[in-house]
Amino acid sequence: MTVFLWGVLPYAAFVLLVAGLVWRHRYDRFGWTTRSSQVYESKLLNIASPVFHYGILFVLVGHLIGLFVPETWTDALGLGEHAYHLLSLYSGTAAGALAVAGIAMLIYRRRTNAPVFRATTSNDKLMYLVLLASIVLGMVAKLAHTSGDGYDYRHTIAPWSRSLFTLRPETALMEGVPVLYQVHAVVGMVLIALVPYTRLVHMFSAPVQYLFRPYVVYRSRDPRHLGPRPDRPGWERAGL
Repeated sequence: MTVFLWGVLPYAAFVLLVAGLVWRHRYDRFGWTTRSSQVYESKLLNIASPVFHYGILFVLVGHLIGLFVPETWTDALGLGEHAYHLLSLYSGTAAGALAVAGIAMLIYRRRTNAPVFRATTSNDKLMYLVLLASIVLGMVAKLAHTSGDGYDYRHTIAPWSRSLFTLRPETALMEGVPVLYQVHAVVGMVLIALVPYTRLVHMFSAPVQYLFRPYVVYRSRDPRHLGPRPDRPGWERAGL
């Protein structure tokens, strides 16, 4: 079971992720969308959606830092274990609470608005369940180990995560990990595998290029161009 959970399941989740993205892009391009229900209700959505997206973004950034930034790097910055633990505890809990609040509002909106509820599929319900379980389990695991410096996952879970990229997973590191962290990791891998088959697939088509595109100039501020534009050849005014 140790080999399966920490040596096989991560790669199975990755294969399902890649295969799902390829299949979805090739055969379901028109379904590659959030299936927005804004046309049915927008007031609550305009609050819940940003809350969830900012929360989940902070959660993802926190996981990337915690799993893939070695302890030696934070030590070099003068961030000791206790300070790192407090930063991880408070910032992670805040990010998780923000994401959960956003999901709660989105679920409330879907349940109380009849047109939105009718547009909700079984696939959506499964996605919400797994996503919410993953976030809540992470928060509970963190809050269950708050005494002292808490559980130092950077000596077990983090090196195991990085070892997956070398194709030589160090499964033995996960044997002594607290059960809550193990369950959180398993649910997280299930969530990764489900991404291409749910509305979460839209994260891979986020318009990141808009952050780097040049400004669109609609009218020059040059005083010489504020007057009437000269007629272009071929567009002369017709006489009366």
